Order: sequence, then structure tokens, then C-alpha cells
Amino acid sequence: MGPIHDGVDGLSDTATQGAVLPLPPPPPPYPATTTSGERTKGSLGDGGVSMASRDLLSDRLFDEGYKADVKIYSTGGGIVYAHANILGMASPVFRGMMKKSKKQGRFQILTVGGVPHDAVRGFIRFLYSSRYEKEDMEEFVLHLLVLSHVYVVPQLKRLCEYHLERGMINMENVVDVFQLALLCDASRLGFVCHRTIMRNFKEVSATEGWTAMKKSHPILEKLLVEYLVEEDNLRKERIRKSKERKIYLQLYEAMEALVHICRDGCRTIGPHDKAFRKDHPPCSFEACKGLELLVRHFAGCKLRAMGGCVHCRRMWQVLELHSRLCADPGTCRVPLCRNFKDRIRKQNKKDEMKWKILTRKILRTKTIGGGPFFSAAQLL
Repeated sequence: MGPIHDGVDGLSDTATQGAVLPLPPPPPPYPATTTSGERTKGSLGDGGVSMASRDLLSDRLFDEGYKADVKIYSTGGGIVYAHANILGMASPVFRGMMKKSKKQGRFQILTVGGVPHDAVRGFIRFLYSSRYEKEDMEEFVLHLLVLSHVYVVPQLKRLCEYHLERGMINMENVVDVFQLALLCDASRLGFVCHRTIMRNFKEVSATEGWTAMKKSHPILEKLLVEYLVEEDNLRKERIRKSKERKIYLQLYEAMEALVHICRDGCRTIGPHDKAFRKDHPPCSFEACKGLELLVRHFAGCKLRAMGGCVHCRRMWQVLELHSRLCADPGTCRVPLCRNFKDRIRKQNKKDEMKWKILTRKILRTKTIGGGPFFSAAQLL
């Protein structure tokens, strides 16, 4: 007799051929997650505990001091109870202090001096939940800045800098904040304070903070005053160069207008072979009107030959300046252009150098502002 098989195992392959197997159900969707990595208020963290609940537990742990093993003494004899594990995780400085601290029963003893007790309490609270009271930040922001720097809590330090930069700096405290920024290596905050002092120096120098700084840090006061003087000199130099550039641009525009008058004609003045129209469009050269009056005076002045007329001497200078800028005197239609070119060769070196400096500055000024009308070869 052959072997006996189980009813299921004994099914032949032919019995299942052609049977359609049901598809497995789709897997459940993944839980919703945020893309930024930041949980919104009330969202669930690991284990289904909301962040709000976690913050509440952290605050209760700090407020009630349940199984606290650290006593922190502050100025005035105040005591803040804390937990060594939390302090050590939040601050490497506290971690090092607890390795060397004395014990009083089950408590490790630490001291945080130099700041008010409420500031110390607000600082330790932040280490628990990364939260702070608005009133504490407004009242103790400078103390919290110092504590966050000393105990290496960068997140709180950035928050203190942020609040100070966004409206907590005023004329009365800017000097104190500036000194703290230098001591706490807060470069951006120091820059903001420095800029505020420079822009409001008269008001800031009359405050008690400035007087105290002069006594405690006279070198810093001296550096600020020297920087202010340097800034004032630089501002005056910028104004002077701006005025110079404006003059050079006006001279260049006058040279363009002179070529325009002598070559194309403008309104009622121009070459002898130019036919003027009554409906002539407005001239685009602003210097044309002044040059037109100067040319008319130059043509009819009786003192021109003796060189006694101020306007005529100015016209001679305009013509000479044009000849020094002109790149093609052979075809130039400005009067006396070639004559001045010949006269330039006979000038003494001192006068020649003055004119060269003037023409170089004029051409460079126009080259910066736009394409030059005359040849840039004069720059060489």
C-alpha cells in the first residue's frame, strides 16, 4: 500500500492550475510628516507625545524640581534646583563644573554669580525647554546674553542678539551693549551698535554709558573717536570728489556742445554754410545756450585783442581745452583748433603738465559715466 497524504498536501498541481489568486490588500499609508523637520505646535513626536506636552513636562520638571540633584546659588543667596543630566547635556561648561563641584548630601553645589537671581532662573529654564518668558527677555536680555556666552548656549545667544537688534537698543544702552558684544564675540550685534553710535554720536556721547566707558575703557573711547574723525574725513573726501566729477562732466559736455555748434549748428548759431529753420527742434545739449552767448560775446568784444575781458579769456580756455581733447584737428571745424595744437608744442613743461592732468581727468570721468565723445588716446 502506498503512503497516505494529507488532504491539502495531496492536492495535485493540476487541481490549482488556472485558479486566480486574490491580490493582497494595499499597505496602509505612511503617517503624515513635515518636510522642514520642524514640528508644528501640538504635533506628535516619537511615542505619540505632543510637543506641547513635552514642553509642559519640561517646565514642570524645572518648576517642581522633582528628584533634582543640583543646587545653583545665585547672587543674593537665591537657589535654583536643577538636574545634572540636563545641565550637562545643555552646556559643556556646566558639565565640566560638575566634575569638580562639591557635594552637599545628594546635591552638587554650583554658583552662578554676577547676575540677578531671576536672570539665572530664566537661563536654567531655557536649558530645560528651550523656551523663555517674554518679560524675562525684555528685562534681563543683557544678562542672558552674558550667561549664554559664558556657558556656551548658542541658541539662547542668537535669540538675545536677535531681540537686541530688533528694537531693544536705544541711545541710553547702546554703549553698554556694544561693550558686551565685544566681550561676548557677537560680531553682528557689535556692528549694529557701532553703526548706531557713529550715526548718533552727539546724543550717545552725552549719556551716562559713554561717561562710564571713558573711565573704565579709555582706549575703546579713543578708538571710537578716531573712527568717527576718519569717517568724517572720508565723507568730506567723497563730497569733494563728487563735486570734482560734476565739474569734469560739465566741462566734457561743454566740449561736446562746442563741437555740435561748430559742426552742426544750433538754433541761431553755427557754420556760415548752415541754413537755420524757424521750427528747429530743442537742442539736446544743456551747455549750448551758455556757449552760444559766450561765442557771440567773443565775436564782438572789443577788449578781446588786449586780453582784458574775463569772458574772452574763458573762451580762449575753452578753445584750448578742445584742441587738447580733439583727436582729428585736420578735419575739425572748431575755430583755432589746429593753431592751438601748434602752440601746445611751445608751452613750458609746467603748463603742459597741468593741462594733461585736466584732460586725463575729464576723459576718465566720462569713460566711467559712459562712452567718450573724444578719443581715449588722450588718456595715455
